[in-house]
Amino acid sequence: MSSGHPLIDRFARRMSYLRLSVTDRCDLRCTYCMPERQQFLPRKDVLSLEELHRLALGFIARGVTKLRLTGGEPLVRRDMIELVRALGRELGRGLDELTLTTNATRLAEFAEPLRDAGVRRINVSLDTLDRGTFTRLARRDSLPQVLEGIEAALAAGLSVKLNTVALKGINQEEIPDLIGWAHGKRMDLTLIEVMPLGEIDADRFDHYLPLTDLRARLEQRLTLTPSAHRTGGPARYADVAETGGRLGFITPLTGNFCEGCNRVRVTATGQLFPCLGGIEQVDLRAALRSDDPESALDAALDLALRIKPERHHFAIERPGSAPTLDRHMSATGG
Repeated sequence: MSSGHPLIDRFARRMSYLRLSVTDRCDLRCTYCMPERQQFLPRKDVLSLEELHRLALGFIARGVTKLRLTGGEPLVRRDMIELVRALGRELGRGLDELTLTTNATRLAEFAEPLRDAGVRRINVSLDTLDRGTFTRLARRDSLPQVLEGIEAALAAGLSVKLNTVALKGINQEEIPDLIGWAHGKRMDLTLIEVMPLGEIDADRFDHYLPLTDLRARLEQRLTLTPSAHRTGGPARYADVAETGGRLGFITPLTGNFCEGCNRVRVTATGQLFPCLGGIEQVDLRAALRSDDPESALDAALDLALRIKPERHHFAIERPGSAPTLDRHMSATGG
């Protein structure tokens, strides 16, 4: 049986939030995330849905109350909705919230099944409303499907928050209009600084837009009042007087937020990364497949807490800078 001890690291931070990747595969190829010819994992290396379920139950037994399913793109995994249904049965039995992050290309198909399984809130990654810009960024002409998915989610009664990576020279001029569009549909929007994870075909420095600069520009047009709203993640929010909506900021480069970290990530292969920006990892797949999986999983989680670093060290300092880490965000879990 699980020890049931809460997941508290050596800096007295309690881990209550698990981001669990169900696949590294994605049907888009966003330029800031991965190269065009991305090499995905062999399917044999990826945890089965049953293993993902058992793993999630182990975390819930140790005090995780919020679970976000990620990828890659989680909705491209076959029978993914069965995992959502199984985890949805844990709501009210230790789990307070089950949610996911998606690019929404398949959301029109899955919005109602997700709601029926207990999902109430989702994040959608969307960087532009311009079809040409979307196609250049994602290397796929999928904006119509994404917008259809968002409308389906709203119609199903799901709360939708948009995640937008701020990119200099690509979408920065469009961001005020994107905020207005999102708030007009009663969706929050969170801006994110591009993260230096994995080799890509371009130089991230060329498109790195510090959110300190972007916020200053936005405040020339909008009235932003700090908000106490929190969703369990690293975003810090402001209320926008002109739209009546909420705007989030995730600043891994210009504003370190690690002192309040409450989350860990597990990849689709069962590798636990205590810190998105760290090299530390623990093999949970080996624990799951051991002779005594419950004890082995407990021991692995205890190890992860001991090695979780105090903070990450992301940086994009100059043209040609190497990524902070070799692994891509799609392999880590968004």
